[in-house]
Amino acid sequence: MQPIVMLILFAILAAMVIIGNSVRVVREYERLVVFRLGRLIGEKGPGLILLWPVVDTAVKVGLRTVTMDVPPQDVITRDNVTVKVNAVVYFRVVDARQAVVQVENYLYATSQIAQTTLRSILGQQELDELLSEREKLNQALQQVIDRQTEPWGVKVTNVEVKNVDLPQEMQRAIARQAEAERERRAKVINAEGEFQAAGRLAEAAAVIGREPAALQLRYLQTLAEIATENNSTTIFPIPIDLMGALTQALQKKA
Repeated sequence: MQPIVMLILFAILAAMVIIGNSVRVVREYERLVVFRLGRLIGEKGPGLILLWPVVDTAVKVGLRTVTMDVPPQDVITRDNVTVKVNAVVYFRVVDARQAVVQVENYLYATSQIAQTTLRSILGQQELDELLSEREKLNQALQQVIDRQTEPWGVKVTNVEVKNVDLPQEMQRAIARQAEAERERRAKVINAEGEFQAAGRLAEAAAVIGREPAALQLRYLQTLAEIATENNSTTIFPIPIDLMGALTQALQKKA
C-alpha cells in the first residue's frame, strides 16, 4: 500500500511541475518567443500563455527601452590627439523573434557595436569638431549603430556622447587659446570705441570751428563743473576775447 501512495504523490508532483512549466504569464512590456520541437512558431503575449509540456520551449524578451553605458574608449582624432570618450545608448527591441533567432545575446552585441562605432566615427573628426559639433556626431553615431542592429530587431533611438577627457597639456593649450581669444576681442572692442570717440571729437571740433561762441559756452560749463566737484580755489586764465574787448574800451577812454 505504501508504494502505491508514493507513486500517486510522485505523479501529482510531476503533474504540478508540468502544468507550472506550461503556464506562463507575460506582462504588457514582454513577449514570449515560442519554439516547438526546435522550430520557431512565433511570439505570444501579453497575458496568460499555455505551452505544450516538453514539446514547447519559450524565451522571454523585454520590449522596454534599454539605457546602456558605453565604457570610456581611447580615440585618436584626425589631428592626432588622444582622448577618452564615453557615451550612452538608448535602444529597444522591436522584433522579438529576430532578437532571439538572429543573434545570441542582443544586449552584448549592441554594446560591442556601440564601442567600435564610437571609436570609428569619432576618430574621423578633429578635436575642435569633437568639442563643438556634439549634436551632429550624436546623430551620426545613432544612424550607424541603428543600421547595424536593424537585422537583429533592435532599434537604436538615441546616442549621446557624455564626456570627452582631454590630456592635461591639451587642456592647458585650450585654456591659453581661449585667453588669447578674449584678449583679442577686448582689443578690438577698445579700438572700435576709440575710433567712434575720435569721430565724435572731430564732429565737435567742426561745430566749434563754425561757431566760436560754442567754445565760450563749453569753457563756462567746464568752470561750473570744476566749482561743483572741487571745493577749493581755482586759478584759470581769462579768455583772449575778453582781454581784447577790455583793451579796446581802455583805448577809447584814453
